[in-house]
Amino acid sequence: MATINWAVDPTHSEVQFKVKHLMITTVTGYFKNFNIEAVTADEDFTKAERVVFTADVNSISTNNEQRDTHLKSPDFFDAEKYSEVRFEASRYEAAGGNDYKLHGNLTIRDVTKPVTVNVEFGGIVVDPYGQTKAGFTVNTKISRKEFGLTWNAVTEAGSVVVSDEIKLQAEIQLVKQA
Repeated sequence: MATINWAVDPTHSEVQFKVKHLMITTVTGYFKNFNIEAVTADEDFTKAERVVFTADVNSISTNNEQRDTHLKSPDFFDAEKYSEVRFEASRYEAAGGNDYKLHGNLTIRDVTKPVTVNVEFGGIVVDPYGQTKAGFTVNTKISRKEFGLTWNAVTEAGSVVVSDEIKLQAEIQLVKQA
């Protein structure tokens, strides 16, 4: 059984988060700089020996510089002290068809909690340049407050400005390393 290293293809991958603003609309943000290290037995991801995702907090973009600066501040991610979001998988489990559950630990700031991520496996193909690629659609929901992201404000009518629930979504393409 051969061990295979996989690296993220950043030009064909994206990581985003969605949060309700004033409980009436959704704001989308991205981590522009992120990395994924995966090691599998053959091309079978259910036999993953290692899957680690990291995102650079300083690469957050919501298309609003003032909001991005606030997100990087101690009110939220505190990027100066905690520059990285990290997910380290412990188990990749078949959930039927092309659906899987990726179990692991998510670390935001100085808080680490177990998280289960939904994964839709898109398959493995060889691209026109001879590179073997694997594709995944990933999503989950987390409570930001559980990770120490507790800042909020209340409107005059009593609504919260930022919801607790954060939706995390990603389109990931991995490249088999020689």
